[in-house]
Formats: sequence, C-alpha cells, structure tokens
Amino acid sequence: MVFLGKVLLPRREDPPMEITNVTFDELAIGDGIEVSRLVTARDVELFAVVSGDHNPLHLDPDYGATTQFGECIGHGMLIGAFVSAMIGMEFMGPGTVYLGQNLEFRSPIFLGDTLTLALTVTEKHHRKPWVTMALKVTNQDGKEVSRGESRVIAPTEKQTLKVVPPPPVELLDHDSPRLDGAMN
Repeated sequence: MVFLGKVLLPRREDPPMEITNVTFDELAIGDGIEVSRLVTARDVELFAVVSGDHNPLHLDPDYGATTQFGECIGHGMLIGAFVSAMIGMEFMGPGTVYLGQNLEFRSPIFLGDTLTLALTVTEKHHRKPWVTMALKVTNQDGKEVSRGESRVIAPTEKQTLKVVPPPPVELLDHDSPRLDGAMN
C-alpha cells in the first residue's frame, strides 16, 4: 500500500481493459457523445484531496447549510475532470491531447445530482488534426449547469490499448459532506 496524505492507495491487481480511439479522419461535424454521471460525496472528497481545494462550501455540511445553496455543492471543476475522462477514455480516446477547455458554470452541482455531459464536434481544423467540441451539461431535471468548449489534437492513427484501471482509494480521517450510504 502507498500512503499519500489522507489517501490510502492499495496496489491494484485487476486485469487491464482495452479501449480503442476515434481518429481525426473518422470524425465528422455533429459527431458526439453523451455520458451520465452521478455526483457523489466520494467524488467531491477525492477531488478536494487531489486539487487541494478544501473550501468549506464543498466539504462542511454545517457551513453549506448557511449558504445561499442550503447545502454543500460540488466543485465546478469536477465537471472539467469528467470531460477530460470522456475525451481521454471514450471520445476520442488514446492519443488525444487536450489543448484547452472553457467552462461557464450556470448553476451549482449538488451531491446526488446526475449530470448528463454532451460533447459535439463543431469544427475540424484540416491543416492540423485539431478538433473543437461544444459542451453542454445538464442535471437530472434538465437544467443546464454548465456549457463550454473543448479543443483537442485528435489521434491520427488507430490504436487499441490496454489501460490498467487506477487502484481503489480509501479516504482516511475525513468528515464527509454526506455519510448516507447512497452517496458513497
């Protein structure tokens, strides 16, 4: 086991999974992907550990209850992390290089929200294998919580690679925003 701050990282022995990329030439304007993701207390806690953003608005239920939101909210940049995973692991996949991301936060994300993230190819830059994608993020009520744009260098060669899943992570010595089994 590796101890890193308040996170315990046991060694992982799960078999690797395979992922195949989508190349620049395979992409067309209008192509896209839609992924749903539940925002959990564990997501918020892990993001706080990795990012160093321990703002009480995200982690302290007593403080969260005194804010305009009435409870803790998720980090807005958690959406950016979800988008990065979509691009690197699903669409376009291996070989994709992130050039930039702009995000506009329209509404807070709450623990327990189910976010639907949609990326759509809006532009292909033919002199270079650069792709621009529109991003729209809605919650379970259809309310837009974020929108923006992602820019990447798309892979030019088809690849199928084995990806070793990350190790399981256990948070130690922490106060959870919610400890009601359903959120963790």
